[in-house]
Amino acid sequence: MSSAPSSLPSSLHLAVALDGAGWHPAAWREPVARPRDLLTASYWTDLITEAERGLLDFVTIEDALGLQSSRFLEPDGRTDQVRGQLDAVLIAARVAPLTRHIGLIPTVVATHTEPFHISKAIATLDYVSAGRAGLRVQVSARRNEAAHFGRREFPAFRIEDLESPDVRDVTRDLFDEAADSIEVVRRLWDSWEDDAEIRDVATGRFIDRDKLHYIDFEGKHFSVKGPSITPRPPQGQPLVSALAHETGTGAPFRLVGRSADIGYVTPHDAEQARAIVGAVRAEQDAAGRAEEPLHLFGDLVVFLDDDPGAAAARRERLDSLAGDPYTSDARIFTGTPVQLADLLQELAGEGLSGFRLRPAVAGHDLPAITRGLVPELQRRGAFRREYEADTLRGLLGLARPVNRYATTTV
Repeated sequence: MSSAPSSLPSSLHLAVALDGAGWHPAAWREPVARPRDLLTASYWTDLITEAERGLLDFVTIEDALGLQSSRFLEPDGRTDQVRGQLDAVLIAARVAPLTRHIGLIPTVVATHTEPFHISKAIATLDYVSAGRAGLRVQVSARRNEAAHFGRREFPAFRIEDLESPDVRDVTRDLFDEAADSIEVVRRLWDSWEDDAEIRDVATGRFIDRDKLHYIDFEGKHFSVKGPSITPRPPQGQPLVSALAHETGTGAPFRLVGRSADIGYVTPHDAEQARAIVGAVRAEQDAAGRAEEPLHLFGDLVVFLDDDPGAAAARRERLDSLAGDPYTSDARIFTGTPVQLADLLQELAGEGLSGFRLRPAVAGHDLPAITRGLVPELQRRGAFRREYEADTLRGLLGLARPVNRYATTTV
């Protein structure tokens, strides 16, 4: 069975997950939060250019097909927290021309979005960004989101029901559908060969029709003929990523092992990181992908200050404003950049190639990452001092893949 390297990586990969004013529900009430700007292009441009200033590998941008909620699978009716957001793909497309190196990975809910639409949207983003696009695939069993489309229904269940047989069946089917969606998207990206566009004015030939291919995908969830309307993206295959929680079904780990280039996982300590990495690698082997590169990024929510007491006090103040202690699927780190650097290096030793940090307050904790954590890791020789590639694949050390439909000549 393949396994992640056991030795400490000489250089970590770092990303940030951007979500409105920040991941804490009271983040918008902080003085640096800019709540009036959340739906402006300048706000997102400022965040992502700050991330690029810190030489980060990429940003992910959260999205959903329903209003944010403090409840697991249903709206909450609250009016004291941020509700409403912009489309993540369109944010990425707006910011792309204003950045040069950082990868842009918007979230797309595959459950209700046709893979043909996903394919051409991300291919277009790859062109707009000159090869820096990725995709974060998300599934949804929220009944209110399904009601927007009227094509399917989900049973009502609570977080306590996750281990019930009916919920397990729904979970497996959602992740299997997402895997099929990714396969369709990947085939559509390859449905144009790299040299399909001739653009010869003299002969009047713009494309070579023999180098456009039907994908003829037939599965339980999709029947897609192809080809795409968008030529093959600059990276060939933009990077596909997904968040994988530990569940009784194993479906999220299976999706990452079978279909993704990057998996986001949520270990709370080194022992759990080791176990999760092993489980995902086992799924990767089972899918016949043992020799293919697969990056695993650990997710952490971060409250960063120069003094650990200040970070703890800020978290307590935000919890008080929110009315409840903040909880997360990911580990919540409260402390200094030096302490965080220690933790990241410890967890990386268990086979994680990088980390996706979730700033608790975007306006405070993102600069603390780029101007505090990054210099600390650089001092340790654990993070880049300049961008070494202009594409997202290049930043992550991934080769441009060969087109599966390309005709070979002898």
